[in-house]
Amino acid sequence: MELTCWIIDDEPLAIELLESYVAKTSFLKLTGSYSNAIQAMQDSTSQSVDIIFLDIQMPEISGMEFAQFIKDDTRIIFTTAFSEYALEGYRVDALDYLLKPITYTKFLEASKKAIKWFEMKKAASDNLSTTSHGQEEEQMFVKADHKLIRILYKDILYIEGWKDYVKIHLKDKPHPILSLMSMKGLEETLPATKFMRIHRSFIIQKNKIDSISKNRVMVGDKELPIGESYKEEFNKLIGEIG
Repeated sequence: MELTCWIIDDEPLAIELLESYVAKTSFLKLTGSYSNAIQAMQDSTSQSVDIIFLDIQMPEISGMEFAQFIKDDTRIIFTTAFSEYALEGYRVDALDYLLKPITYTKFLEASKKAIKWFEMKKAASDNLSTTSHGQEEEQMFVKADHKLIRILYKDILYIEGWKDYVKIHLKDKPHPILSLMSMKGLEETLPATKFMRIHRSFIIQKNKIDSISKNRVMVGDKELPIGESYKEEFNKLIGEIG
């Protein structure tokens, strides 16, 4: 697997050092170096990138501010001379935090963490089961706890988005299955005849709805919200049921 990366730093020497590190890391491909975040922000609307090595203290737009605008599939590795930003970095879901001066050993460790993240994400996506006979699939396989787990659709109560993971809540199981995948990807894979997204953080199985109240549904003992942008589609379901 090869990962594309950008470097964003207002110090030319820091950019030069990181460029040399990328050049000798076989699985990284440098597709952009920026001395300010504004140009990078403009390019980010039309280009995709896997990893951004991002300085924090920069003029006009800080690294923390820039991190709020990147796409969900891009991972951030902060590079800074100031250790007090470490906690804030993790709050914006940074993959890692490198304190200057950065050694190649530390750089490589962070880069390996990134490729492991992308490999797990790809494996989770690839292992969603598909049918080969044109019939509606009744199960899927997800990667969790370093193994593939078979899940029957009929056992799923609801699915909850949690950062870069999903929690799959199952009937008669005290704990959900935690798997590295996106809600969007899972929503596109699940059969629409059985499942419906009702909130940016929740997908439900239609026949598991126990009761419906204003902007809420009960699934088992869990009350789930109906998001504003999902109300129209949900109301169509209510009409079909009624």
